[in-house]
Amino acid sequence: MALGAAVNSESKTNNNLDGAIDKVNKSKQEDTKSAVVNGNSENIDTKTPLQNGHADVTPEKLAKDAEESEKKESDESKSKDEVVFIQDVGFSVKIVSPGAEPFDIQVSSMELVQEIHQLLMDREDTCHRTCFSLQLDGNTLDNFAELKNIEGLKEGSLIKVVEEPYTMREARIHVRHVRDWLKSLDSADAYNGVECNSLSFLNTVTQGDILEKKKMRPESVDCTPPDHIMPESKERPLTALQPQLKDQKVPQSVKVLTTSAWNPPPGYRKIHGDLMYLYVVTLEDKHYYISACSRGFYINQSTAEEFNPKPATPSHLCHSLIELLNQISPQFKRNFALLQKKRSQRHPFERVATPYQLYAWTAPMMEHTIDAIRAEDTFSSKLGYEEHIPGQTRDWNEELQTTRELPRKTLPERLLRERAIFKVHSDFVMAATRGAMAVIDGNVMAINPGEEAKMQMFIWNNIFFSLGFDVRDHYKELGGDAAAFVAPRNDLQGVRVYSAVDLPGLYTLGTVVIDYRGYRVTAQSIIPGILEREQEQSVVYGSIDFGKTVLSHPKYLDLLNKAGQQLKILPHHVLNDKDEPVELCSSVECKGIIGNDGRHYILDLLRTFPPDVNFLQLDEELSKEVKMLGFPIKHKHKLCCLRQELIDSFVDSRYMMFIKYAAYHLQQLNIRKSDVKAISNQAIEEKTEKEAEKNETNKENKDESKKEQMEDEEAKKIVESITDGNKIELEESTKNIVKTAAIAVGSLKDTEFDIRIKHCDNLDPTIAKQRQLVKDAAEFLLTVQIPTFVSVRDALERINFEEDDFLQIRDCLDHSSAPMDGFTLTEAMHNRGINVRYLGKVTNLLAKVKQLEYLHSIAVAELLLRSAKHIFTVYLQGSEMMNLSIAIAHFLNCFLYSGVVSNPVQGVDE
Repeated sequence: MALGAAVNSESKTNNNLDGAIDKVNKSKQEDTKSAVVNGNSENIDTKTPLQNGHADVTPEKLAKDAEESEKKESDESKSKDEVVFIQDVGFSVKIVSPGAEPFDIQVSSMELVQEIHQLLMDREDTCHRTCFSLQLDGNTLDNFAELKNIEGLKEGSLIKVVEEPYTMREARIHVRHVRDWLKSLDSADAYNGVECNSLSFLNTVTQGDILEKKKMRPESVDCTPPDHIMPESKERPLTALQPQLKDQKVPQSVKVLTTSAWNPPPGYRKIHGDLMYLYVVTLEDKHYYISACSRGFYINQSTAEEFNPKPATPSHLCHSLIELLNQISPQFKRNFALLQKKRSQRHPFERVATPYQLYAWTAPMMEHTIDAIRAEDTFSSKLGYEEHIPGQTRDWNEELQTTRELPRKTLPERLLRERAIFKVHSDFVMAATRGAMAVIDGNVMAINPGEEAKMQMFIWNNIFFSLGFDVRDHYKELGGDAAAFVAPRNDLQGVRVYSAVDLPGLYTLGTVVIDYRGYRVTAQSIIPGILEREQEQSVVYGSIDFGKTVLSHPKYLDLLNKAGQQLKILPHHVLNDKDEPVELCSSVECKGIIGNDGRHYILDLLRTFPPDVNFLQLDEELSKEVKMLGFPIKHKHKLCCLRQELIDSFVDSRYMMFIKYAAYHLQQLNIRKSDVKAISNQAIEEKTEKEAEKNETNKENKDESKKEQMEDEEAKKIVESITDGNKIELEESTKNIVKTAAIAVGSLKDTEFDIRIKHCDNLDPTIAKQRQLVKDAAEFLLTVQIPTFVSVRDALERINFEEDDFLQIRDCLDHSSAPMDGFTLTEAMHNRGINVRYLGKVTNLLAKVKQLEYLHSIAVAELLLRSAKHIFTVYLQGSEMMNLSIAIAHFLNCFLYSGVVSNPVQGVDE
């Protein structure tokens, strides 16, 4: 799964993101002052004349330039006076909360008031409050206001916590918050992978040292490894993978806390202010029925058989449920205080939910306790939205696109935008994951129920779901189901790179790829209006019938051409079924749809990257070096493509080659220039020659000096054209030098360095160059990137590459990149543009280096696990839900056990 960037994930009460965005937009429109990074304001003047001596210079023009220069300097000095330096200023404020001692907290001027809310809800002495407002000098603070925009807020200001009346929504938030606190040290949710509760071993592994609260430290530490990891050991217990299990005993604070069966309040009680009813059984085994009203919580006189909502005597009316439980249960008070103490010993990052859910592959058989709130969440129709707004769904597409449209001119605006983007993305991933699991488990109705199961599509919570199967023979020529399985991943990578370009006006869909129970599910946000019309009417760019009908659109050509300049994609023409040329700036499968909101969306980006010819059976011959390494290899599908990181490295390498060729020709010019100087000096020293010969020699010297001056100017033009990229008219000899260098590196243009990838081209004569570039890029991966990643000296010598060129970065050998497990190994490979399908080649090179034995064992293990995963995926698809546990256990026994594994026998109870 992928998507994302980062923001505070513990914002369950921050449900109205659109309101926050509106507030941000409003505040940014009112604030017309500019922010400057590092004290510099960059103004790009597109009317600046050419500076390299190539513009026509006249006295009138000089005077005009001088006047414009003075005007520009005065404008700059005026703009400098208007610049306001916005920086993150930290200061402390005093918080006064009912029933607690005043305390100081450190805040930042760029924080929102909402963040103080979250801080107070996580703090021990104020954690029992959720329904409150913050007031400064009697004025209630807006939750979405930045602290720097609050008038009168300064160092030492007094902020009061004021209790607010409850509503039904606030009462549900409060009960949920209390439940979360009571379960905050329980790892059941983390093992089950729900609500972004993820396992953390930080405090356990560091033995509390990270908090630096230990006063007494042992003088010596026992570093003896445990017996189960020694080679002679026959027992390999899985409990060692969960080191925090022994610290899991948490004192229970209350036996039962649930919503009462008397809910909802009848009409005559609603007008008395009743919001909901709770049922509590304390550790003293006392049963209480509690009413929630606008003023707080109190005990009523109801029983299991009789409904009597009148207050009991005493009623213990409290604004907080925890305060009420403290009064009626001494054991709750003692155990809750102990729970708070243990929770405070954890690192702050361990106490908040993770932005994305992390799943553990091993989990102990834990005791399943009664939790009515958990049960209510399971069967309520919240559809992935915040728990306190049941039945409402979010417009994911609008939220995703609106956050990208937030202003980003100044540093504070960019920070706020990145936080908003990541918050929406993490919420979208969580909702999409829950929806995908519901789809595979059969809990969502298909929008085409009459079709075969593999062909069905689903819509849930404003998210579109599809399965990774070749349902209509779309991928028949590319590998069938194998190609259909990998296509969503390629599409996701295309979405990732176009999102990284972040071009205003060009929009991508929110996309999540989920693997669950052997199925690959693609979840996408829905383009406004796409469900109201046929696809043929929606697509204005690209093709929906595999190139038969191809459409183009000027706006899309403009947007994709701008994005293609960064992604190294060249505009090209394709032929439709009528042999008519159509210009595109992407693959023909890429589709452009203008939504009802007027935004220009692109989708189906699975062919964004050039193909990897090392895994394709082509008619064309590959180079000798590639053939010596055993390529091409026939793959099970034809959607193998190169990574964007490799394309960037390849273009950078060719650019350096271009510079070297140009520098070589410059050196030749210098040699000729020095020869001319030697000849002229020898001619000057020949004083015995006749006067006529002297005059003739002087004339030749003048001609040579003119030639020398011309060559200097040409050399200067070349250097400037290479380094600055200025478009200047070159002399014929200079053009030849650039042309020679361009041809040598395979540039698409003879007049400048231009290496980009076309997806298809049957019209231009550069098709041969394009194909050669794709083959060169694939060869670059084998002969440069992989050896450089491993830094194997003899491997480089075998393929005849210079050591100085490719051992400048000794990734693994010099431990500048030190993978510790399979995940970091694959991440390091991806950073170098190496696909995981080359892991076998990397492993073979690692085997030749004695110093990298540890990395070789990691690579071999990763090879085995990834190979087993392909088998496991197909294996799971054929397993019934009832037999899933037996099937998984049997597969793992066969995979991990070296002895004879008997056939699984279904238990009697099953």
